[in-house]
Amino acid sequence: QVQLVESGGGVVQAGGSQRLSCATSERTFSRYAMGWFRQAPGKEREFVAGIRRSGGRTSYKDSVKGRFTISRDNAKNTVYLQMNSLKPEDTAVYYCAAGLLVVTGVEDVNYWGQGTQVTVSS
Repeated sequence: QVQLVESGGGVVQAGGSQRLSCATSERTFSRYAMGWFRQAPGKEREFVAGIRRSGGRTSYKDSVKGRFTISRDNAKNTVYLQMNSLKPEDTAVYYCAAGLLVVTGVEDVNYWGQGTQVTVSS
């Protein structure tokens, strides 16, 4: 069982920035593709960003391209989501996720974090 622990959520004003982190003690972290998802009230959980095991390839939801950046540090067993130019519609609970091959959808996920709330005020 891989345990993922998110941090960095909170309240930020529209146009601001925030960085989420997801850490694990799992020594085989580098073997997992990682991703970030979000879920707003009354909506389904949706893919936000994904990164391959080596960190060489990334993918994003169209609405966050150019504003969000996913990265990973395999030496620290941590994945990050840097969020810039935040909008009120980015408000959601953000979840870290790990998968065996790629992470581009909920069907790819083997492990979930507990989630962290991000609220963007207008």
